[in-house]
Amino acid sequence: MNSEHKILLVDDEPDILEFLSYNLKKEGYTVYMATNGTEAVAVAKKESPDLIILDVMMPDMDGIDTCREIRELPGLSDVLIAFLTARSEDYSQIAGFDVGADDYINKPIKPRVLISRIKALLRRGGANKVTITEKVEIGGIKIDRERYLIVKEGVEISLPKKEFELLALLASKPGKVFTREVILDTVWGGDVVVGDRTIDVHIRKLREKIGEDFIKTIKGIGYKFEF
Repeated sequence: MNSEHKILLVDDEPDILEFLSYNLKKEGYTVYMATNGTEAVAVAKKESPDLIILDVMMPDMDGIDTCREIRELPGLSDVLIAFLTARSEDYSQIAGFDVGADDYINKPIKPRVLISRIKALLRRGGANKVTITEKVEIGGIKIDRERYLIVKEGVEISLPKKEFELLALLASKPGKVFTREVILDTVWGGDVVVGDRTIDVHIRKLREKIGEDFIKTIKGIGYKFEF
């Protein structure tokens, strides 16, 4: 049973909430529900869930803005957040990752697949999570692992969690080529079903923020950090 794990479901469609809630409760999860972004922020603040499954397309305050607000709440900056959406456009995924999404789940989804993704997310956010607090400087970039912050040429650049973890991994061993498999396993967890496109989106966003010269693509293999 998974009763120690609390999950917040956020969607403006009651049928979807009922479907998700039914399947999660069968697995033993404690489930909370919200039908809009404002309500989701209030419930998250009160209940401190382990995972939030958040619809992107909602009236008034969409999932992107809701995620951003939740990330700013004390104690919830690292809460696991998975976006649930029928949209597959690049800009939607980029926007989600940019505010700190941990995963992206496309509608419709089969119950078994949903449960598998949730279990993988919760494992990744639990015992396997390593918090590194030291500050390092490499190639003129200062990496503050505690604050998820980098400083380049005196300018502070705040990064979403997954972008930061990807940069920290690559910068941990300059010149070493990290394969896509190693990146996925280390940053996203080996049990999470994400593809090369996810890595590419994060690499593109990192290059936009720190410059094109630091992260090199090794075609057909992966990426490395150079300075």
